[in-house]
Amino acid sequence: MSHQTMTPIERLLSPQVREMPPSGIRKFFDYTSGMKDVISLGVGEPDFVTPQIVRDACVAALDKGRTSYTSNAGMPELREAIAEYLPDACGVSYEPSSEVLVTVGSSEAIDLALRALISEGDEIVIPEPCYISYSPIVFLGGGRPIGVETHAEYQFKLQAEALREKLTPRSKVLVLCYPNNPTGGVMTYEDWLPIARLAEERNLVVISDEIYSELSYGDKHVSFASLPGMKERTLVVNGFSKAFAMTGWRVGYACGPRELIAAMLKIHQYTVMCAPIMGQVAALASLRVGMEEKDRMIESYNQRRRLFVQGLRQIGLPCHEPQGAFYAFPSIAHTGLTSEQFAHRLLQEEKVVTVPGHVFGSGGEGFIRCSYASSQVQLEEALERIRKFLSLI
Repeated sequence: MSHQTMTPIERLLSPQVREMPPSGIRKFFDYTSGMKDVISLGVGEPDFVTPQIVRDACVAALDKGRTSYTSNAGMPELREAIAEYLPDACGVSYEPSSEVLVTVGSSEAIDLALRALISEGDEIVIPEPCYISYSPIVFLGGGRPIGVETHAEYQFKLQAEALREKLTPRSKVLVLCYPNNPTGGVMTYEDWLPIARLAEERNLVVISDEIYSELSYGDKHVSFASLPGMKERTLVVNGFSKAFAMTGWRVGYACGPRELIAAMLKIHQYTVMCAPIMGQVAALASLRVGMEEKDRMIESYNQRRRLFVQGLRQIGLPCHEPQGAFYAFPSIAHTGLTSEQFAHRLLQEEKVVTVPGHVFGSGGEGFIRCSYASSQVQLEEALERIRKFLSLI
């Protein structure tokens, strides 16, 4: 849009905001307005509701009138429960009073961390395909996002040499997301070792988004912070949305060096003050009494993962084996359509919502993201509709 065609208000908007494209995921949901019989494989949201035992704990707290602010950093008992949970879940220990911050979802934690770290012109290195919010947050903070492409032939693992090629004297932060959204890729301890050596060699701060850590279907999740010498330079970001089926409660957390947590807390105090107490109460209940329900949901995702990936391959869409999260990332390159064309036509012609791979950054073109966090019946119907679509293009 030229400056001459802008309205008076548009001319006054921040250039960063004005130039930022809208979410490539949400765009496809705008297309479904008014459509009936749509199957959505688009949103990364569990089809489970928050377990009853967790909801009951929140209702009981509301009945007792627990509707106030909490400590800016989060309820002390929730921070303590998070600190107790992490050694077994991630192999790392944190001091709850100074190294744990409760946030409004894991997305706020990432935003706080990047704003606390970025100086104008800093380069923030991000393996791609990746969660769509990282680069816009970097851009808003005055940094420069630098993508490092990952590939299906390596199960979308981050390769040390590819990372090394992108590092410069301006490189400051490495943002990681494993298990990965959108690919379902994971990293093992051995995979992480050369990345850790590079982080130390180049003095990088690492933000490790581990929101899908519980959704690991092969080997146990390996937190980057658990590698030798990495805890001191790593911020671990996690939350309750995915594995605990608590997307709408908006509770996440960050754990890391106390100096970084303190800097994030200052921004958090001035922006949102604290996460909602009702969500924090529910998160605490999830850790205390909801673990069995969490495990049951994860086993269901694993069953759907096997069914859906096998189904994609049977109908002619090559797909690497996702070992984490709840996404499949099949290749559609052989169809001759771009990922945008494929996703748009699939929605219009067969009413199946997917997300074109290009919105997730470099390396995403030629793929579509499909969430298998839907019922088995819906997944089977979606596969049949995709098979029909493929037969006609």
